[in-house]
Amino acid sequence: MRLQKKWTSSSTVQQIRHSMRAYVNGRRQGVVLEKPFSLGDTITKELGYSDSSGLQNTVLDIEAEIKLAFCSKHNSDDAASFSQQMKDLGIERARLHGWQDTYVFTKAMGEMVLNSMRGEIPVVTIRPSIIEGTWSEPMPGWIEGIRMIDPIMMYYAKGRLSGFPVDGDGVVDVVPADMVVNATLAAVAKHAQAIGAAQEMLIYHVGSSTANPLIWRDMFRFFFEHFTRYLLNLAAGQAIKVAPMRIFGNMHQFNNNVERDMLLWGAGETLSPRARMLFSKYADKIIHLARMYQPYGFYGCRFDNANTKALFAEMSSEEKAQFHFNVRSIEWKEYFTNVHIPGFLKHVMKGRGTSSIVGNN
Repeated sequence: MRLQKKWTSSSTVQQIRHSMRAYVNGRRQGVVLEKPFSLGDTITKELGYSDSSGLQNTVLDIEAEIKLAFCSKHNSDDAASFSQQMKDLGIERARLHGWQDTYVFTKAMGEMVLNSMRGEIPVVTIRPSIIEGTWSEPMPGWIEGIRMIDPIMMYYAKGRLSGFPVDGDGVVDVVPADMVVNATLAAVAKHAQAIGAAQEMLIYHVGSSTANPLIWRDMFRFFFEHFTRYLLNLAAGQAIKVAPMRIFGNMHQFNNNVERDMLLWGAGETLSPRARMLFSKYADKIIHLARMYQPYGFYGCRFDNANTKALFAEMSSEEKAQFHFNVRSIEWKEYFTNVHIPGFLKHVMKGRGTSSIVGNN
């Protein structure tokens, strides 16, 4: 395999962002292999689940799902009502077939269609997990936009989130952006030579859950250690002190904690109507965030990466150094405290609002 270094950070990561995701595996449990979907596949059939009528959903008919969505368009003339109606329908259909939400459901359907139409064209599907700041290129901690775990991190650092509903001993699958890019380039170089040769659709899981598991409880501890040593500042210059992140086993416990936090935010002072409104908005955003991430905070699936490991093993020593994507090399505390969090504050927050840092030595 011969690779030529050509880094195009923003455009390359943008393409990765629109690729498939490892979470297209839906509600599968245990270790999931790097295998493609075929037309008609459903997670509920695999797991033996039934719908409310007691019947198993044995086939996913993509054309029928599209028709159902288009027909639903005529049920409402109000734009806001229609938008919510479509969101509810998407969630309902996704969960019926065994996926967490519309996002991963539609990506799985896209993978099915691609596999059915490719003919003899070799197709490589990269399934990254949660893409976060780069490990080293184009610079350590570079990131564009707010990724999945970053809203949790920033609400916590700002003192607006004291806990979160997750399986504390569960795995959160994170991978640096440049490792996803490098794995993609390596896969392209390998399989471009196979054009014209009939072969199956090739899947590469680029993640850490089997090779180098990161535990939710440990990640929250890294947040606490970093933002205890380097406090964020309020706009008025007051440093924000954080406590260790609390872990909740369900949404009911979490909601009760949010109500408690709202009382503490206003303790000892008479809140103005504006302050009450702001606290209420914070609470609504935090609860919405928790509901949206709940399926991933209690996720029971790990992504096998045998194909990705084999791809890396085929590379020469020089290529491995130049196109590094071995997630086993990541030391998670080092990554979060010295790479990702500083990079996020620098490249995403860019000194706005509460993003200034003061030492707490």
